Amino acid sequence: MANKIYPDAASALDGLLFDGMTIAAGGFGLCGIPERLIDAIQASGVKDLTVASNNAGIDNEGLGKLLRTRQIAKMISSYVGENKEFERQYLAGELEVEFCPQGTLAERMRAGGAGIPGFYTKTGVGTLVAEGKELKEFDGETYVLERGIRADLSIIKGWKADEAGNLIFRKTARNFNQPAATSGRICVAEVEEIVPVGSLDPDGIHVPSIYVKRLVLGAPYDKMIEFRTTRAREAA
Repeated sequence: MANKIYPDAASALDGLLFDGMTIAAGGFGLCGIPERLIDAIQASGVKDLTVASNNAGIDNEGLGKLLRTRQIAKMISSYVGENKEFERQYLAGELEVEFCPQGTLAERMRAGGAGIPGFYTKTGVGTLVAEGKELKEFDGETYVLERGIRADLSIIKGWKADEAGNLIFRKTARNFNQPAATSGRICVAEVEEIVPVGSLDPDGIHVPSIYVKRLVLGAPYDKMIEFRTTRAREAA
């Protein structure tokens, strides 16, 4: 069995990064994002990236770090409302944005990983999302053609992996990590814990080892919170 475990994120990405590449990134807001891999990409200086991800984190956290350093040229996203730098660059014409409905984006990643070049969906018909795309009628209903996403690289974060690269996620961190993992020609995963082969329930595997080419232990992590809401302590 080939050793997939690398000592750190930088070495796990060694030889994989190049200017102008497309990256599929897992995570939702600050939940389940591949923090160590994003930091390594930032440190590498690679630029003109196209990144497919549900969103771009928040200002200077998650993918927001790569926006701040101007390493991302295009975002394929469904939600961009929590990142002021994203908004500023988009409105200033400094960042290309391809808006994509959330479910459609997940399916585009899944389709790319399954070898499906495109699919028809009703989502977005009659809106700006469908402009310039092929429309087709099925059973009296109009559908829009969406292309599968096949990225050069997938970066994801898991909860546990075994030494072979079989991977499981924890609760909502599963979000976009699962479809993103399969959509890349090469998938690099960071995880909170690596256990011996045989330790994980085979029926509970979310991403089989065949998809995960490189693995890095990212722990320990600090839990980041997008919005912290507090109230004044009540008088005794």
